[in-house]
Amino acid sequence: MARRRRLRRPHPPPQALDQRSSAAGLRAIAAFEGLKGVLVLALGLGLLGLIHKDLEQVAENMLSHLHLNAEHRLGKVILHAASTTTDARLWAIAGGAVAYSAVRFIEAWGLWNRRVWAEWFALLSCALYLPVEIVKLGEHPNWIHFVVFFGNLAIFLYMLWVRVAAYRAAVPESQVSAG
Repeated sequence: MARRRRLRRPHPPPQALDQRSSAAGLRAIAAFEGLKGVLVLALGLGLLGLIHKDLEQVAENMLSHLHLNAEHRLGKVILHAASTTTDARLWAIAGGAVAYSAVRFIEAWGLWNRRVWAEWFALLSCALYLPVEIVKLGEHPNWIHFVVFFGNLAIFLYMLWVRVAAYRAAVPESQVSAG
C-alpha cells in the first residue's frame, strides 16, 4: 500500500500582519527606528568607558576639542554635569540607553515585518514625543528642533494614515457612515 503524501498547505498570514500598507514606507520608518536604537546604544555603551575616569577632565578635553568656551552656558552645563555624575549614574544611564534601544529594535522589527502592533506602537510613540518637541521649539527654536519635530510629525501622520486606512478597509462602508 502506497503512502499518501500529505500536501502541506501554506499557513495563512497572521491576522496581526498588515497586508495593505506599503512595505517600503513601513521599512523606511523601521530603518529610522533601528538607526535611533543603534545610536543610543552606542552612546550608552560609550558612557561605560568613562567609568572610573575623571569626568571633569574628560569634559574639559571635549569642550576644547569642540572649540566650545567653558565659560559659556553650554560649557558650564557640561562641566557641572561632569562634576556631579557618579559611576552609579553612568551605569544607570547606560542601562536606560540599552532599554531604550531594545524598544526601538523591537519596534523596528515589528514595522519591518508589517506587524499591526508595531504600527500602533509607532503611532503612540510619535504622539508622546510631539508635545515635548513643540515645547523645545518654543523655548529654543533652531534647525535641529525643526528637523526632529517635522520628521516625527511626518512619521506620526503616515502611521495615522496607515491605521485609518486599515480601519476603513476592515469596517463595511455602511457602518462607517452610520457611526
